Amino acid sequence: MKTRLKLIAVAASGVLFLFAMSSCHEEDAWTPLLDKDLSRWEMYLSYRHTPDYKGEVPRDEKGEIIQPIGYNKNVDSAFSVLEEQGQPILRIRGEIYGCVYTKQQFENYDLKLKVKWGVKKWVPRTDKLNDSGLLYHSIGECGVDYWRAWMLSHEFQIMEGHMGDYWNIAGSAIDVRALIPEGKMCAVASDRQPFLAIGAGTGLDGFCLRSEDHESPRGEWTEIELMCFEDKSVHIVNGHVVMVLQHSRYMDNGKVVPLTKGKIQLQSEATEVFYKDIRIKSIMSLPGEYAPYFK
Repeated sequence: MKTRLKLIAVAASGVLFLFAMSSCHEEDAWTPLLDKDLSRWEMYLSYRHTPDYKGEVPRDEKGEIIQPIGYNKNVDSAFSVLEEQGQPILRIRGEIYGCVYTKQQFENYDLKLKVKWGVKKWVPRTDKLNDSGLLYHSIGECGVDYWRAWMLSHEFQIMEGHMGDYWNIAGSAIDVRALIPEGKMCAVASDRQPFLAIGAGTGLDGFCLRSEDHESPRGEWTEIELMCFEDKSVHIVNGHVVMVLQHSRYMDNGKVVPLTKGKIQLQSEATEVFYKDIRIKSIMSLPGEYAPYFK
């Protein structure tokens, strides 16, 4: 009897060991993207945009074109890393439009981060909502969008009251489960609706409102999660799915090109904003809980 109990105990301890090892492996699968030196990121700064900006290249009083600040010139500490209880926190000052972007391209991944608003706002957003954004599948050069600050990409909107909205950046397009737009009303995400094609080449504006507001109260961190697999993506805010998208693509001289990987950008957009716990891991398939959204 004692021998049998001993064998059971040994077997049980073995199971616990394997479970612990599996848990450690799962935790280790996450790769942190933020450190005190921003070693995994590059940066780009365009302009301090004025309220009368209409999308044209800025010019000086003589009518000559003003050049953007450009790559990896951290003017006025536009991007900095603070430390809180030993944890790095990215501060984006916001005064100059631009971004930090990963040196590496990513595909088939789960990305998580936390975001919180600062107190400063700059022209041309002093009387508008706090604004930033997570841009994914980013390709090409910066400065190809309306604000001349970002790469062609998809935007997971990070905006006060609008966490999880979608914007196409430059020539991108995608299909989103959403109610069709009507008149001045935009498309609104709903996982009960069929997929709607929006963005470049579709005849519809590349904007869709998230299905629900799940942003944390002001002063608290909001957790953002972006799930990307093949041509599909899911926007998640504080654990709630707010948008389901597929058929990621962009237009190149009238030709449709799949867009399933790229760099990750975080926007500087006239608002002070803080990011932390930025981490990513590869996935081999969409987790089972999200698969039904695409049927």
